[in-house]
Amino acid sequence: MGIININDDSFSGDGTLNTETALSTSQAMISAGADFIDVGAESARTNRDAISISAEIDRLTPFINRFDSKQARLSINTWRPEIIRAVLEIPNNGIDLINDISGLPTPENAEICASSDASLLIMHTVGIPKVPHTEQQWDDVLAAIDSFFTEKIRVAESAGLSRNKIVLDPGIDFAKQRDDNLVIYRHLERLVQNFAEFPILLPISRKTVIGDVLGLENPVERDAGTIACLVRGIRAGASIFRVHDVAACANTIRTLSPITRPQRKFP
Repeated sequence: MGIININDDSFSGDGTLNTETALSTSQAMISAGADFIDVGAESARTNRDAISISAEIDRLTPFINRFDSKQARLSINTWRPEIIRAVLEIPNNGIDLINDISGLPTPENAEICASSDASLLIMHTVGIPKVPHTEQQWDDVLAAIDSFFTEKIRVAESAGLSRNKIVLDPGIDFAKQRDDNLVIYRHLERLVQNFAEFPILLPISRKTVIGDVLGLENPVERDAGTIACLVRGIRAGASIFRVHDVAACANTIRTLSPITRPQRKFP
């Protein structure tokens, strides 16, 4: 899954407000091996103010209108119901997945996806996006994730969303400390096995936990650590990997695929 940021405050400095540039970058990612393009218009950084609903829709719409969904699957990285509803109402939108980082606090986003043909990603977190949760502590982060997903799957199904339209994300770096993230990586097999019916998406690219381990403040310097997390995820059986450097990650997968078990496919 290649990352496209249509903003000017991406944490890794790769954002653009130019639709042409965003489309060109997405095409390069597809050529390099991306199966998904994940496009977002608002940075998840908590030290930046949220943009307005209308501004986010205005940034996303031109890209969605011109993206060729025959070449790759389209994922929209957003969480506010008004925006999800608006993009899914765009004619011939080609959207496969809503990448929702809110943690499904209410059934509304699941209800919206259920009324369309889009799948919904449910990410483990606490509280709403754009608010820092740097003091969050977990007695047992793995048990908390298990309980969270069990409940949110129930909520999504009750809202009318089919089980085969649900993707799960353990939320690396979201409301988690360095050691919490490392515990998740060490025990990924548990997550995959406990929720074997659902694709697991890992947002591995240039994460803070990689910077913490390697002592690298600049996110752009964390691609080697991203590859290490990719290999760990592949060996554990995760299905989708959200990355900036598609070419390096796709080539890693191509190299490993002959010697690892086949990966589960997105529904």
